[in-house]
Amino acid sequence: MTRTATIVDTYRLAPRVRGFRLRVPDAELAFDPGQHTTVRFKADGKEVVRPYSPTTLPGTDEFALAIKRYEDGLASSYMHTRSSGDEIELGEFEGNLALEDLDRDIALLASGTGLTPLLSILRQYARDGSGDAHLVFGERTADELFHRSTLDELAATYDSVAVTYTLSDPEWDWLDRVGYVQEHLEDLFDEFETRDFYVCGVPEMVVETTDRLRELGAPDERIHSEGWESDAVSDEGD
Repeated sequence: MTRTATIVDTYRLAPRVRGFRLRVPDAELAFDPGQHTTVRFKADGKEVVRPYSPTTLPGTDEFALAIKRYEDGLASSYMHTRSSGDEIELGEFEGNLALEDLDRDIALLASGTGLTPLLSILRQYARDGSGDAHLVFGERTADELFHRSTLDELAATYDSVAVTYTLSDPEWDWLDRVGYVQEHLEDLFDEFETRDFYVCGVPEMVVETTDRLRELGAPDERIHSEGWESDAVSDEGD
């Protein structure tokens, strides 16, 4: 089943990332934070379907997306040329990434637009969780850290929330962590057996982070991702 959403607003989040506020009139949108919907349109007579995760919480007729534009990205280019008032077709909300337990401490490990589902999960945990949540967000440069003000506000508002940034190619005046997310796990966490880890990013990052978590003692049942990333990495090597 598809539904029609209207773009209420669109705004710049980073040089290549735009935010979109969408409304489905007369609907109370139901999804688990961390799940995705699909944007659907036709190009050259063929239907294009691409998944994007809300960064906001369910329960109203609106939600927000953050979409990075890629040079050869058919769907991201399509969305970046949309304007307020335009209508787009959406698929159902679905996906395996969702908060497992509100009473366990969690770590949210994101790179790039892998932040989008984890931001929704972080909002849910900040509101309803009983433990601590620590989000680690990796990007290449500081100006690519989208939704940074939102993350900083969540960390300032909730004592249970901490946010760490790391850059793989920082400018000279960067004072926070340097490198990839998976390189800082041992420094940032010490309870790998009991904490839940949620991982989202490019497939290589997810696979490397998952492998490192296992090396540090995290059991498989405490590591959560979409689950398709290993196959994507294997296909790239064929």
